[in-house]
Amino acid sequence: MNRELAYALSFLFLLIPSLFWFNLVTFDQHSLFSFDFLSHIAPNNSQKSLPIEVCDFSNGQWVWDENYNSHQLYDENCPFLDPGFRCRQSGRRDEGFHKWRWQPDDCHLPRFNASDLLERNRNGRIVFAGDSVGRNQWESLLCMLTKGVSNISKIYEVNGSPISKHKGYLIMKFEEYNMTVEYYRVPFLNPTGRPPLNSSDDIKMTIRLDELHWHSIKWKGADVLVFNSGHWWNSDKTIKSGMYFQEKGKVNMTMTVEEAFRRSLQTWKSWALGNLNPMKSFVFFRSYSPVHYRNGTWNEGGNCDKDMEPENDPTKLETEPYYNIFISDAVKEMQYGSWKVNFLNITYLSELRKDGHPSKYREPGTPPDAPQDCSHWCLPGVPDTWNRLIYAQLLSKKFGSNKDFSEREERS
Repeated sequence: MNRELAYALSFLFLLIPSLFWFNLVTFDQHSLFSFDFLSHIAPNNSQKSLPIEVCDFSNGQWVWDENYNSHQLYDENCPFLDPGFRCRQSGRRDEGFHKWRWQPDDCHLPRFNASDLLERNRNGRIVFAGDSVGRNQWESLLCMLTKGVSNISKIYEVNGSPISKHKGYLIMKFEEYNMTVEYYRVPFLNPTGRPPLNSSDDIKMTIRLDELHWHSIKWKGADVLVFNSGHWWNSDKTIKSGMYFQEKGKVNMTMTVEEAFRRSLQTWKSWALGNLNPMKSFVFFRSYSPVHYRNGTWNEGGNCDKDMEPENDPTKLETEPYYNIFISDAVKEMQYGSWKVNFLNITYLSELRKDGHPSKYREPGTPPDAPQDCSHWCLPGVPDTWNRLIYAQLLSKKFGSNKDFSEREERS
Protein backbone atom coordinates (compact mmCIF):
# COMPACT_ATOMS: atom_id res chain seq x y z
CA MET A 1 0.00 0.00 0.00
CA ASN A 2 2.81 2.44 0.88
CA ARG A 3 4.50 1.70 -2.46
CA GLU A 4 1.23 2.39 -4.36
CA LEU A 5 0.76 5.62 -2.43
CA ALA A 6 4.29 6.71 -3.27
CA TYR A 7 3.68 6.01 -6.98
CA ALA A 8 0.47 8.03 -6.88
CA LEU A 9 2.13 10.99 -5.22
CA SER A 10 5.00 10.91 -7.71
CA PHE A 11 2.52 10.93 -10.57
CA LEU A 12 0.75 13.96 -9.12
CA PHE A 13 4.01 15.87 -8.69
CA LEU A 14 4.79 15.25 -12.37
CA LEU A 15 1.27 16.04 -13.57
CA ILE A 16 0.81 19.42 -11.88
CA PRO A 17 3.93 21.12 -13.37
CA SER A 18 3.04 19.67 -16.78
CA LEU A 19 -0.40 21.22 -16.64
CA PHE A 20 1.10 24.51 -15.55
CA TRP A 21 3.55 24.66 -18.45
CA PHE A 22 0.89 23.53 -20.92
CA ASN A 23 -1.31 26.47 -19.93
CA LEU A 24 1.61 28.86 -20.00
CA VAL A 25 2.69 27.86 -23.50
CA THR A 26 -0.80 27.62 -25.03
CA PHE A 27 -2.41 30.72 -23.53
CA ASP A 28 -4.65 32.80 -25.76
CA GLN A 29 -4.99 36.58 -25.80
CA HIS A 30 -7.56 36.56 -23.02
CA SER A 31 -5.31 34.61 -20.64
CA LEU A 32 -2.62 37.24 -21.12
CA PHE A 33 -4.82 39.53 -19.02
CA SER A 34 -6.47 36.97 -16.75
CA PHE A 35 -3.65 34.56 -15.90
CA ASP A 36 -4.07 35.07 -12.15
CA PHE A 37 -5.63 31.79 -11.08
CA LEU A 38 -2.91 31.20 -8.47
CA SER A 39 -4.29 34.13 -6.48
CA HIS A 40 -7.53 32.16 -6.13
CA ILE A 41 -5.74 29.00 -5.00
CA ALA A 42 -3.48 30.42 -2.32
CA PRO A 43 -3.65 33.78 -0.50
CA ASN A 44 -1.07 36.33 -1.55
CA ASN A 45 -0.41 38.75 1.26
CA SER A 46 1.41 41.15 -1.05
CA GLN A 47 -1.57 41.73 -3.34
CA LYS A 48 -5.22 42.67 -3.02
CA SER A 49 -4.84 43.08 0.72
CA LEU A 50 -4.74 46.82 1.33
CA PRO A 51 -7.78 48.39 3.01
CA ILE A 52 -10.03 50.48 0.82
CA GLU A 53 -8.94 53.69 2.58
CA VAL A 54 -5.40 53.51 1.18
CA CYS A 55 -5.85 51.59 -2.06
CA ASP A 56 -4.64 53.11 -5.32
CA PHE A 57 -7.44 52.04 -7.64
CA SER A 58 -5.77 53.58 -10.69
CA ASN A 59 -3.12 50.85 -11.07
CA GLY A 60 -4.08 47.36 -12.08
CA GLN A 61 -5.11 45.30 -15.08
CA TRP A 62 -8.16 44.48 -17.16
CA VAL A 63 -9.19 40.91 -16.39
CA TRP A 64 -11.27 38.86 -18.79
CA ASP A 65 -14.42 37.84 -16.92
CA GLU A 66 -16.84 35.67 -18.85
CA ASN A 67 -19.53 36.36 -16.27
CA TYR A 68 -19.02 40.12 -16.05
CA ASN A 69 -22.18 40.80 -18.04
CA SER A 70 -24.19 39.29 -15.21
CA HIS A 71 -22.63 41.86 -12.85
CA GLN A 72 -23.51 44.82 -15.03
CA LEU A 73 -26.35 46.92 -13.76
CA TYR A 74 -27.76 48.04 -17.09
CA ASP A 75 -27.73 47.50 -20.84
CA GLU A 76 -28.28 49.62 -23.93
CA ASN A 77 -32.02 49.67 -23.29
CA CYS A 78 -31.45 52.14 -20.46
CA PRO A 79 -33.61 55.14 -21.47
CA PHE A 80 -31.00 57.68 -20.40
CA LEU A 81 -28.33 56.84 -22.99
CA ASP A 82 -27.47 59.09 -25.89
CA PRO A 83 -27.82 57.18 -29.18
CA GLY A 84 -24.15 57.85 -29.90
CA PHE A 85 -23.13 55.63 -26.97
CA ARG A 86 -25.35 52.63 -27.87
CA CYS A 87 -22.70 50.86 -29.92
CA ARG A 88 -24.41 47.48 -30.22
CA GLN A 89 -27.63 49.08 -31.41
CA SER A 90 -25.58 51.04 -33.95
CA GLY A 91 -24.15 47.89 -35.52
CA ARG A 92 -21.24 46.72 -33.37
CA ARG A 93 -21.40 42.92 -33.24
CA ASP A 94 -18.57 41.86 -30.93
CA GLU A 95 -19.39 41.66 -27.21
CA GLY A 96 -15.89 41.28 -25.80
CA PHE A 97 -15.63 44.92 -24.76
CA HIS A 98 -18.36 44.19 -22.18
CA LYS A 99 -16.41 41.39 -20.51
CA TRP A 100 -13.31 43.10 -19.18
CA ARG A 101 -13.28 43.91 -15.46
CA TRP A 102 -10.82 46.32 -13.85
CA GLN A 103 -8.76 44.67 -11.09
CA PRO A 104 -6.57 47.01 -8.97
CA ASP A 105 -3.14 45.64 -8.09
CA ASP A 106 -3.32 45.86 -4.32
CA CYS A 107 -6.96 45.55 -3.28
CA HIS A 108 -10.48 44.68 -4.33
CA LEU A 109 -12.71 47.20 -6.06
CA PRO A 110 -16.11 47.18 -4.33
CA ARG A 111 -18.98 46.09 -6.50
CA PHE A 112 -21.26 49.01 -7.29
CA ASN A 113 -24.39 49.01 -5.12
CA ALA A 114 -26.98 51.36 -6.58
CA SER A 115 -29.45 51.32 -3.70
CA ASP A 116 -26.64 51.91 -1.23
CA LEU A 117 -25.35 55.00 -3.04
CA LEU A 118 -28.87 56.35 -3.51
CA GLU A 119 -29.58 55.92 0.19
CA ARG A 120 -26.29 57.54 1.16
CA ASN A 121 -27.24 60.55 -0.97
CA ARG A 122 -30.94 60.70 -0.09
CA ASN A 123 -32.17 64.32 -0.34
CA GLY A 124 -28.85 65.24 -1.94
CA ARG A 125 -27.28 66.25 -5.26
CA ILE A 126 -24.60 64.80 -7.52
CA VAL A 127 -23.20 67.28 -10.06
CA PHE A 128 -21.13 66.61 -13.18
CA ALA A 129 -19.53 69.64 -14.87
CA GLY A 130 -17.37 69.48 -17.97
CA ASP A 131 -17.34 68.48 -21.62
CA SER A 132 -19.17 65.74 -23.53
CA VAL A 133 -16.93 63.01 -22.10
CA GLY A 134 -18.26 64.18 -18.75
CA ARG A 135 -21.75 63.69 -20.18
CA ASN A 136 -20.62 60.19 -21.17
CA GLN A 137 -19.78 59.48 -17.51
CA TRP A 138 -22.96 61.16 -16.23
CA GLU A 139 -25.17 58.97 -18.42
CA SER A 140 -23.26 55.92 -17.22
CA LEU A 141 -24.01 56.78 -13.59
CA LEU A 142 -27.67 57.46 -14.35
CA CYS A 143 -28.05 54.00 -15.80
CA MET A 144 -26.03 52.37 -13.02
CA LEU A 145 -28.38 53.92 -10.47
CA THR A 146 -31.56 52.70 -12.16
CA LYS A 147 -31.33 49.32 -10.41
CA GLY A 148 -31.71 51.07 -7.08
CA VAL A 149 -35.23 52.32 -7.77
CA SER A 150 -38.48 50.37 -7.81
CA ASN A 151 -40.05 52.37 -10.64
CA ILE A 152 -37.87 53.81 -13.40
CA SER A 153 -40.66 56.21 -14.42
CA LYS A 154 -39.92 58.03 -11.16
CA ILE A 155 -36.64 59.22 -12.73
CA TYR A 156 -37.14 62.27 -14.93
CA GLU A 157 -35.56 65.51 -16.15
CA VAL A 158 -37.00 68.31 -14.03
CA ASN A 159 -37.51 70.66 -17.00
CA GLY A 160 -38.76 67.99 -19.38
CA SER A 161 -35.66 68.26 -21.57
CA PRO A 162 -34.55 65.18 -23.55
CA ILE A 163 -31.12 63.67 -23.03
CA SER A 164 -29.24 64.56 -26.17
CA LYS A 165 -26.23 66.50 -27.36
CA HIS A 166 -27.16 70.06 -26.48
CA LYS A 167 -25.86 73.07 -24.66
CA GLY A 168 -26.92 74.00 -21.17
CA TYR A 169 -27.65 71.57 -18.38
CA LEU A 170 -29.82 68.60 -17.44
CA ILE A 171 -31.13 67.71 -13.98
CA MET A 172 -32.39 64.16 -13.44
CA LYS A 173 -34.61 63.72 -10.41
CA PHE A 174 -34.75 60.38 -8.56
CA GLU A 175 -38.11 60.98 -6.94
CA GLU A 176 -38.01 57.98 -4.59
CA TYR A 177 -34.89 59.37 -2.94
CA ASN A 178 -35.55 63.09 -3.48
CA MET A 179 -32.13 63.45 -5.05
CA THR A 180 -30.78 64.76 -8.37
CA VAL A 181 -27.93 63.76 -10.68
CA GLU A 182 -27.03 66.81 -12.78
CA TYR A 183 -24.90 67.54 -15.84
CA TYR A 184 -23.62 70.99 -16.85
CA ARG A 185 -21.99 71.44 -20.23
CA VAL A 186 -18.93 73.64 -19.63
CA PRO A 187 -16.10 72.40 -21.91
CA PHE A 188 -13.62 74.99 -20.62
CA LEU A 189 -15.09 75.46 -17.09
CA ASN A 190 -14.49 79.16 -17.79
CA PRO A 191 -16.94 81.39 -19.69
CA THR A 192 -16.31 82.26 -23.32
CA GLY A 193 -17.53 85.32 -25.15
CA ARG A 194 -16.81 88.24 -27.41
CA PRO A 195 -13.50 90.05 -27.02
CA PRO A 196 -13.23 93.56 -25.53
CA LEU A 197 -13.95 96.52 -27.78
CA ASN A 198 -11.16 97.61 -30.13
CA SER A 199 -9.52 94.16 -30.04
CA SER A 200 -7.52 92.85 -32.98
CA ASP A 201 -9.56 91.38 -35.83
CA ASP A 202 -7.67 88.11 -35.25
CA ILE A 203 -9.50 87.71 -31.92
CA LYS A 204 -12.89 86.14 -32.56
CA MET A 205 -13.66 85.08 -28.98
CA THR A 206 -11.95 84.89 -25.61
CA ILE A 207 -11.85 82.53 -22.65
CA ARG A 208 -12.04 84.52 -19.43
CA LEU A 209 -9.51 82.68 -17.30
CA ASP A 210 -10.16 84.64 -14.10
CA GLU A 211 -13.85 83.68 -13.96
CA LEU A 212 -15.68 80.39 -13.60
CA HIS A 213 -18.61 79.63 -15.87
CA TRP A 214 -21.92 81.25 -14.83
CA HIS A 215 -23.41 77.77 -14.34
CA SER A 216 -21.18 77.52 -11.27
CA ILE A 217 -23.78 79.32 -9.16
CA LYS A 218 -25.91 76.17 -9.55
CA TRP A 219 -23.17 73.89 -8.24
CA LYS A 220 -23.15 75.32 -4.75
CA GLY A 221 -24.55 73.02 -2.09
CA ALA A 222 -23.99 69.79 -4.05
CA ASP A 223 -23.00 66.73 -2.05
CA VAL A 224 -20.81 65.16 -4.76
CA LEU A 225 -19.19 67.14 -7.59
CA VAL A 226 -17.33 65.55 -10.51
CA PHE A 227 -15.37 67.93 -12.75
CA ASN A 228 -13.50 67.28 -15.97
CA SER A 229 -11.67 69.44 -18.47
CA GLY A 230 -8.94 69.13 -21.08
CA HIS A 231 -10.33 67.92 -24.39
CA TRP A 232 -11.07 71.43 -25.60
CA TRP A 233 -7.78 72.85 -24.34
CA ASN A 234 -5.81 72.51 -27.54
CA SER A 235 -4.65 74.86 -30.28
CA ASP A 236 -7.28 73.76 -32.80
CA LYS A 237 -10.20 74.69 -30.56
CA THR A 238 -8.59 77.85 -29.20
CA ILE A 239 -5.83 79.89 -30.85
CA LYS A 240 -6.15 78.46 -34.36
CA SER A 241 -9.87 79.21 -34.35
CA GLY A 242 -9.34 82.77 -33.13
CA MET A 243 -10.08 82.12 -29.44
CA TYR A 244 -7.55 83.75 -27.11
CA PHE A 245 -7.19 84.11 -23.36
CA GLN A 246 -8.42 87.04 -21.32
CA GLU A 247 -7.73 88.14 -17.73
CA LYS A 248 -8.87 91.33 -16.00
CA GLY A 249 -10.41 92.56 -19.22
CA LYS A 250 -7.19 92.24 -21.24
CA VAL A 251 -6.44 89.68 -23.96
CA ASN A 252 -3.07 87.95 -23.98
CA MET A 253 -2.29 86.74 -27.52
CA THR A 254 1.06 85.20 -26.56
CA MET A 255 -0.13 82.95 -23.74
CA THR A 256 0.20 79.22 -24.49
CA VAL A 257 -2.71 76.82 -24.16
CA GLU A 258 -0.83 74.95 -21.43
CA GLU A 259 -0.41 78.08 -19.31
CA ALA A 260 -4.02 79.08 -19.90
CA PHE A 261 -5.21 75.66 -18.70
CA ARG A 262 -3.08 75.93 -15.57
CA ARG A 263 -4.57 79.34 -14.77
CA SER A 264 -8.06 78.02 -15.45
CA LEU A 265 -7.55 75.36 -12.79
CA GLN A 266 -6.35 77.94 -10.29
CA THR A 267 -9.59 79.86 -10.87
CA TRP A 268 -11.55 76.64 -10.34
CA LYS A 269 -9.65 75.97 -7.13
CA SER A 270 -10.32 79.48 -5.78
CA TRP A 271 -14.01 79.13 -6.62
CA ALA A 272 -14.29 75.76 -4.88
CA LEU A 273 -12.53 76.96 -1.72
CA GLY A 274 -14.73 80.05 -1.61
CA ASN A 275 -18.11 78.52 -2.48
CA LEU A 276 -18.26 74.91 -1.31
CA ASN A 277 -18.75 73.58 2.20
CA PRO A 278 -15.76 71.40 3.16
CA MET A 279 -17.88 69.57 5.72
CA LYS A 280 -20.47 68.57 3.11
CA SER A 281 -19.11 68.46 -0.44
CA PHE A 282 -17.06 65.55 -1.83
CA VAL A 283 -15.17 66.88 -4.85
CA PHE A 284 -13.60 64.86 -7.68
CA PHE A 285 -11.62 66.18 -10.62
CA ARG A 286 -11.29 63.44 -13.21
CA SER A 287 -8.04 63.01 -15.11
CA TYR A 288 -7.78 63.17 -18.89
CA SER A 289 -9.76 60.56 -20.83
CA PRO A 290 -7.49 59.17 -23.59
CA VAL A 291 -8.37 59.13 -27.29
CA HIS A 292 -7.27 56.30 -29.55
CA TYR A 293 -7.14 57.54 -33.13
CA ARG A 294 -4.90 55.38 -35.30
CA ASN A 295 -3.50 56.19 -38.75
CA GLY A 296 -4.45 59.85 -38.56
CA THR A 297 -6.18 62.47 -36.43
CA TRP A 298 -9.94 62.62 -35.91
CA ASN A 299 -10.45 64.75 -39.02
CA GLU A 300 -7.84 63.05 -41.17
CA GLY A 301 -9.19 59.52 -41.35
CA GLY A 302 -8.11 58.36 -37.91
CA ASN A 303 -9.82 55.17 -36.78
CA CYS A 304 -10.18 52.69 -33.92
CA ASP A 305 -12.76 50.21 -35.27
CA LYS A 306 -10.14 47.46 -35.73
CA ASP A 307 -9.41 47.30 -31.99
CA MET A 308 -11.29 44.46 -30.29
CA GLU A 309 -9.26 43.94 -27.11
CA PRO A 310 -7.36 46.04 -24.55
CA GLU A 311 -3.80 47.09 -25.31
CA ASN A 312 -1.20 44.54 -24.21
CA ASP A 313 1.94 46.37 -25.33
CA PRO A 314 3.00 49.02 -22.77
CA THR A 315 5.31 50.66 -25.33
CA LYS A 316 2.25 51.78 -27.30
CA LEU A 317 0.79 53.78 -24.43
CA GLU A 318 0.91 57.55 -24.56
CA THR A 319 2.98 59.53 -22.08
CA GLU A 320 1.26 61.21 -19.14
CA PRO A 321 -0.64 64.23 -20.51
CA TYR A 322 0.25 67.61 -19.07
CA TYR A 323 -3.41 68.10 -18.15
CA ASN A 324 -3.05 65.50 -15.40
CA ILE A 325 -0.04 67.19 -13.86
CA PHE A 326 -1.85 70.52 -13.55
CA ILE A 327 -5.06 68.90 -12.28
CA SER A 328 -3.19 66.83 -9.71
CA ASP A 329 -1.26 69.88 -8.49
CA ALA A 330 -4.44 71.93 -8.05
CA VAL A 331 -6.12 69.10 -6.13
CA LYS A 332 -3.11 68.61 -3.84
CA GLU A 333 -3.22 72.30 -2.93
CA MET A 334 -6.79 71.77 -1.65
CA GLN A 335 -6.17 68.65 0.42
CA TYR A 336 -5.99 70.14 3.89
CA GLY A 337 -8.28 70.58 6.86
CA SER A 338 -11.76 69.17 6.30
CA TRP A 339 -11.66 69.39 2.52
CA LYS A 340 -12.55 66.18 0.69
CA VAL A 341 -11.04 66.77 -2.76
CA ASN A 342 -9.86 63.87 -4.93
CA PHE A 343 -7.88 63.44 -8.13
CA LEU A 344 -9.86 60.73 -9.96
CA ASN A 345 -7.06 59.13 -11.96
CA ILE A 346 -8.59 57.09 -14.79
CA THR A 347 -6.06 57.83 -17.56
CA TYR A 348 -3.94 54.67 -17.40
CA LEU A 349 -6.82 52.21 -17.08
CA SER A 350 -8.64 53.96 -19.93
CA GLU A 351 -5.52 54.22 -22.08
CA LEU A 352 -5.49 50.41 -22.17
CA ARG A 353 -9.05 50.26 -23.50
CA LYS A 354 -8.54 51.14 -27.15
CA ASP A 355 -11.42 48.76 -27.89
CA GLY A 356 -14.04 50.71 -25.92
CA HIS A 357 -14.96 53.56 -28.29
CA PRO A 358 -17.97 53.88 -30.61
CA SER A 359 -15.54 54.16 -33.56
CA LYS A 360 -17.61 53.79 -36.75
CA TYR A 361 -20.68 52.57 -34.86
CA ARG A 362 -22.19 55.99 -34.38
CA GLU A 363 -25.79 57.05 -33.91
CA PRO A 364 -28.33 56.46 -36.68
CA GLY A 365 -28.26 59.16 -39.35
CA THR A 366 -24.50 59.75 -39.13
CA PRO A 367 -23.09 60.20 -42.68
CA PRO A 368 -21.00 57.21 -43.83
CA ASP A 369 -17.95 59.44 -44.35
CA ALA A 370 -18.20 61.07 -40.90
CA PRO A 371 -15.10 60.84 -38.67
CA GLN A 372 -14.95 57.87 -36.33
CA ASP A 373 -15.56 58.55 -32.65
CA CYS A 374 -12.46 57.40 -30.76
CA SER A 375 -12.93 59.94 -27.95
CA HIS A 376 -16.22 58.98 -26.31
CA TRP A 377 -17.01 55.52 -24.94
CA CYS A 378 -19.58 52.84 -25.62
CA LEU A 379 -22.07 52.30 -22.81
CA PRO A 380 -22.13 50.05 -20.91
CA GLY A 381 -18.37 50.40 -20.92
CA VAL A 382 -15.28 52.04 -19.53
CA PRO A 383 -17.00 55.03 -17.80
CA ASP A 384 -18.83 52.51 -15.58
CA THR A 385 -15.45 51.73 -14.03
CA TRP A 386 -14.79 55.45 -13.48
CA ASN A 387 -18.02 55.58 -11.48
CA ARG A 388 -17.09 52.45 -9.56
CA LEU A 389 -13.89 54.25 -8.53
CA ILE A 390 -15.94 57.21 -7.32
CA TYR A 391 -18.19 54.88 -5.34
CA ALA A 392 -15.16 53.16 -3.79
CA GLN A 393 -13.62 56.48 -2.76
CA LEU A 394 -16.92 57.67 -1.30
CA LEU A 395 -17.06 54.49 0.76
CA SER A 396 -13.46 54.98 1.89
CA LYS A 397 -14.30 58.48 3.10
CA LYS A 398 -17.50 57.35 4.86
CA PHE A 399 -19.80 59.37 2.61
CA GLY A 400 -23.28 59.33 4.14
CA SER A 401 -22.02 57.31 7.10
CA ASN A 402 -24.41 59.09 9.45
CA LYS A 403 -27.27 57.11 7.87
CA ASP A 404 -28.43 53.55 8.44
CA PHE A 405 -28.18 51.08 5.58
CA SER A 406 -29.88 47.76 5.11
CA GLU A 407 -27.48 46.81 2.32
CA ARG A 408 -23.71 46.85 2.42
CA GLU A 409 -21.20 46.90 -0.36
CA GLU A 410 -20.16 43.58 -1.84
CA ARG A 411 -16.72 42.81 -3.08
CA SER A 412 -16.23 41.86 -6.68
